[in-house]
Amino acid sequence: MGAPRISFEPETFAELEGWAGDDHAAAFVAFCKSAPRVIERATATSTNSRPQPSEALLKACRRACELSRVNQGSVSGDVARQFFEENFTPYRLSYEGAPGILTGYYEPELSGARRRSDKFFVPVYARPDDLVNLIDEAERGARAGERTHARRTAEGLKPYFTRAEIDQGALEAQGLELLYVEDPIDLFFMQVQGSGLIRFEDGSTVRLTYAGKNGFDYTSIGRFLIDNGLFPSEDMTLQALIDWLKADRIRARDVMWKNESYVFFKELGPVSESAALGVDDIALSPGRSIAVDTAFHEIGTPIFVRAPRLTHADDSSTGFSRLMIAQDVGSAIKGPERGDLFFGTGLQAGQRAGQTKHEGRFIVLLPNGPRAARSTSETNATP
Repeated sequence: MGAPRISFEPETFAELEGWAGDDHAAAFVAFCKSAPRVIERATATSTNSRPQPSEALLKACRRACELSRVNQGSVSGDVARQFFEENFTPYRLSYEGAPGILTGYYEPELSGARRRSDKFFVPVYARPDDLVNLIDEAERGARAGERTHARRTAEGLKPYFTRAEIDQGALEAQGLELLYVEDPIDLFFMQVQGSGLIRFEDGSTVRLTYAGKNGFDYTSIGRFLIDNGLFPSEDMTLQALIDWLKADRIRARDVMWKNESYVFFKELGPVSESAALGVDDIALSPGRSIAVDTAFHEIGTPIFVRAPRLTHADDSSTGFSRLMIAQDVGSAIKGPERGDLFFGTGLQAGQRAGQTKHEGRFIVLLPNGPRAARSTSETNATP
């Protein structure tokens, strides 16, 4: 089954419920974090099939960078709102299919150590030298179902080791261990989130970020448990799933192996000197960054997200109405209105992310000027 065809139906900013009350300055700061990356990518030599940024988005990014420079990085809410309203036009998406779904992700905090011990024995692996990208990392969601990475061998490219094979020692004695954590279940969920903050016993910290994966499709173990009658769907939350897994370690191992996808990490340095990163090494902004399907949305695009029943994100009784910036991707993020909201770092962020699975609508702010279709699924659909 192919991707849905979508059309863009123009609206006005005055029609956007919640637009006037949003924090446009915060959205502008987030937009400016990805703008330089978009500009850099336009001048980089492409070695894959990922589309170059559109000229219209590039123009908006350059204007944002100049506006930020002139104002020394401090732009008022009124100026930020004027920037978005002058450089973009809001469009509602129209397509056949299920309504959009919003989930949440975050950066977990784990205890760890540089050396293996009885307490810290679960290795966190760096990217292996024989791991080869078959597609651009930004296209993982857009090209789900395809093998994204492979293993380079003397006989040519082969499928990489599965999660089960790696857990059973396929990468041992290669010097890939960045550090060690206490619990394989905690490592599993750090891999699902794509980043993590590691706190050592001396109080120092290091931030880890995604460095590649083994190329297998992501499989939701929560969905596996529900579909096989092992867990009631109405009770499924991130914390409930973690509790279920930790109640029986052998059972947990077998279930986690159902997700053959395995993520490798790299270090970014101390927490005080780094930030959680999205695709293209974009520094993420809690509450403003969203992971999207790049088959439909360019990285760097502002998207106004409306989810009336999502009230826990900012403790609002009126629901979620916020301008987000497309700054990340995920293997499970597939569809025109499928979004993953970045909640930040730590326990509270994890609790809010784990509670998030709500219907939501996208109003995409497309930059004024010529735009190219994002994919064959959008042929003749771009306004």
